[in-house]
Amino acid sequence: MKLAAVIVVLAVLVTGAGCTRIKSYVVKPPGATATLLPASGSDVRGTIRFATKDALIEVSGRITGLTPGAHGLHIHEKGNCSAPDASSAGPHFDPDKGRHAGPHDATRHAGDLGNIEADADGVADFRIEVAGLSLKPAANSIIGRSVIIHADPDDLATQPSGNSGKRIGCGLISKDP
Repeated sequence: MKLAAVIVVLAVLVTGAGCTRIKSYVVKPPGATATLLPASGSDVRGTIRFATKDALIEVSGRITGLTPGAHGLHIHEKGNCSAPDASSAGPHFDPDKGRHAGPHDATRHAGDLGNIEADADGVADFRIEVAGLSLKPAANSIIGRSVIIHADPDDLATQPSGNSGKRIGCGLISKDP
């Protein structure tokens, strides 16, 4: 009886040891990234990540070279950051022809992401969840568009762009490999 118990324990240990050789793979949710580069003579740089989270898009990132305080953050129509002032990115992304507003207002430009806050060192670490955007082929897809950080806070009301000042950082939104 004791010998049978020892054999069962050894069999379990040997079988369990074999399981450690099985590789596990983590499926990464669909995502996109934008590398923010300076515009309008600024020192702004950063990385912004876009990920699908249920029916929302999670926008998160770290931006440096900002002045302390609030800065407007928007997705713009064109995926073009070639102009020194980032004007080549065009207007706010607005496939539904809405009005400029805050990121959680029912009627807004799809690209209205509100404000991010830079600390005393000019660094903004942020995470925003918004509806109305997609990372898949669709009218509201942000792939191939640009993301812009502005010099001033977005007042979330003034048409058409929230009175958020010059464009100080621009990045092309590209689907992750």
